Amino acid sequence: MQKIGLNADIREKSGKGAARSIRREGRIPGVLYGQGSAKTISLNPSDVLKILHSESGENALINLKLKEKDKELEKIAILRDFQRDPVNGKLLHADLFEISMDKPIRINVHVEITGDVPAGVKEGGLLQHNMREIMVECLPSLIPDHIRIDASDLKIGDIIHIRDIKVEDGVRLLDDGGMAVVSVAAPISETKLEQMLTVTPAEAKEPEVVAKGKEAAAPAEEGEKAAKIEKAEKTEKAEKTEKAAKAEKPK
Repeated sequence: MQKIGLNADIREKSGKGAARSIRREGRIPGVLYGQGSAKTISLNPSDVLKILHSESGENALINLKLKEKDKELEKIAILRDFQRDPVNGKLLHADLFEISMDKPIRINVHVEITGDVPAGVKEGGLLQHNMREIMVECLPSLIPDHIRIDASDLKIGDIIHIRDIKVEDGVRLLDDGGMAVVSVAAPISETKLEQMLTVTPAEAKEPEVVAKGKEAAAPAEEGEKAAKIEKAEKTEKAEKTEKAAKAEKPK
């Protein structure tokens, strides 16, 4: 694991005003986390860029020298986060995390695909880079720069899972072993692509929903009520006719 030196000044003031003042001086504000505390610091942005552009990138170990008035402290840290200006890309802020070399840490490591063009891709398959990072646990001195995967032998339908990856002793992969990292998928034929993009009128029909089913049942219920009313009216009419006939019958 690569180690890079970095100088930082401990600053007493914090807030937006102090941050703007630091940037006007050509430096950037930052925070050092660790040991249950957080120290506000200022950094040279070019030094942080050297870390980001190094082989280990964000996972590089940092030999941090902290200056506070007449005191100087040395720490081991890693880059925890950073912010850039969305317009010009300049660094605006950087957070560091203090670590101990004898305690394991958990960190995301970038996945790098190596080797020749996969055999399946030469046959027309599609290379799929399913995972860009994998979480590992290890001592800081064992943090890999990258997790390299040789995909040159992959054929159409082949998959490299996390459980298939070999790492150095002392490094443990924490993500689910069944997760696919790299694969080669079969190409989609023009016919199948057209079928996926074409929607027939029957398929475009609005699906039935429960609410609509209830509405559809309403006319049937109304018809049943009307039939009952009609039957009652006929019965009542028949009874009146029978009474009238009895009244007219001579005694």
